[in-house]
Amino acid sequence: MSDQSFIDYVKIHCKSGNGGSGSAHFYRDKWTTTGGPDGGDGGRGGSIILRGNKQMWTLLPLKYRKHIKAGHGGDGGGSRSTGAFGEDIILDVPIGTIAKDVETGTVHFEISEDGQEEVLVKGGRGGLGNAHFKTSTNQSPRYSQTGTPGRETWKILELKVLADVGLVGFPNAGKSTLLSSITAAKPKIGAYPFTTLVPNLGIVSYRDHLSFVMADIPGIIENAHKGKGLGIRFLKHIERNAALLFLIPADTDNILKEYNILLNELGAFNPELLHKKRILAISKSDIIDDELKQLIEAELDLDIPYLFISSVSTAGLTELKDLIWKNLDMDK
Repeated sequence: MSDQSFIDYVKIHCKSGNGGSGSAHFYRDKWTTTGGPDGGDGGRGGSIILRGNKQMWTLLPLKYRKHIKAGHGGDGGGSRSTGAFGEDIILDVPIGTIAKDVETGTVHFEISEDGQEEVLVKGGRGGLGNAHFKTSTNQSPRYSQTGTPGRETWKILELKVLADVGLVGFPNAGKSTLLSSITAAKPKIGAYPFTTLVPNLGIVSYRDHLSFVMADIPGIIENAHKGKGLGIRFLKHIERNAALLFLIPADTDNILKEYNILLNELGAFNPELLHKKRILAISKSDIIDDELKQLIEAELDLDIPYLFISSVSTAGLTELKDLIWKNLDMDK
């Protein structure tokens, strides 16, 4: 998925519809000239609603649709006739979309299921007609209630990527290279930090026509949970992955230390991430010999499975897919 088509953050201006006014009508026909109040209520204003759509992977459709406006409610009429409801605007969004308030950053809700609908901005309430105000002491109220106005506000929509396994590692760990080696995805690859600025998704073909989705999460750096680098924009995507694949190059000075830094960043951002299944892949293993592999293994004190791989020579990739599938299949 290209940088241009994957959009995980949009800010939209929303205006819900005004509620219609109630009617101050009195019943009249050719036989009745002094009928009682029969004014109907105004229709409610249209709301702006988000709906989960499992076929969508990006917020791209909303990138160029900055202003969202719902319809106004109609005024009430005679014979207790209620005004027409304002037209709701339903915006389809990917699973994993979070709605936030621009000013406070408060999270309103998360779309987590296909077909789930949540009201982002509620329309104005319709006003009551004069029929509601008739009392024993006021048989002919000549007033009604006006509708309440709709709300006008800015909202933020953020997408957390949903994948079976997410690649976690510092910039230049080889995540994009691995993704391009075992999927049909074509992420941007380069020998400089932050080559990947948005998550890339790829489908990994497995045995017996099975498959799983892998996400190349943009590189984490130390103190990313504090917003350093692209910080939070990176880490939020990891929350929507069933398992995590840590990728650390074989030529790293201290693999265990780098793994613990990555793990600490995840835990500081969201402690729940520490409960996800984890696998360590030591990448670029084609540049070291068997003796050095043994020395590395002797220094690793881990309670998670690990293996050596090379995306260039494809060494260990079949075993890696087997290990990932075994971890994913535990919940099935």
